[in-house]
Amino acid sequence: MRIDKWLWSMRLYKTRSIAADACKSNRVSINGSVVKAAREVKIGNEVKVKKMPVVYSYKIIDLPKSRVGAALVPQYMRNITPQGELDKLEQKISIFVKRDKGTGRPTKKERRDIDGLMDSNDFDPDMEWDDELDSVDDDDDKEDLGEGYKNHKPKKKVDIDVDDDFGFNF
Repeated sequence: MRIDKWLWSMRLYKTRSIAADACKSNRVSINGSVVKAAREVKIGNEVKVKKMPVVYSYKIIDLPKSRVGAALVPQYMRNITPQGELDKLEQKISIFVKRDKGTGRPTKKERRDIDGLMDSNDFDPDMEWDDELDSVDDDDDKEDLGEGYKNHKPKKKVDIDVDDDFGFNF
């Protein structure tokens, strides 16, 4: 019997094609050597299957004619996986790292707040500032600048260059 068919019939994989893909990905070995899906299995072989984070080990007792029910699986194979490997399942492995609020990537709500602040901000980093206006502290001096100073809002500049090959460049 082929190893992919045996893995499927012993209910280690849901479909035979998934079992074949596991063999192709070097996740299945017989007696310590990595095998292809077409490799024949025999009674007494030790099969190791890598399903992260555990490497399961099985001893073949008998070969079934076809896929067997879950209750009949112990008649055909014995699980000889060391307890150390099974303990890996008990460990909680988290892919996500807990971060303090305000650090790392912002949430959707925080991102909307940031975008709202940026849209309401009239600051233009390309605008040239006059040093005299920055140093004005007296209200009298502001009156000398005129009424337009109080209502002045810098305009955003957008330069558009037309590029023949790719369309618009901003």
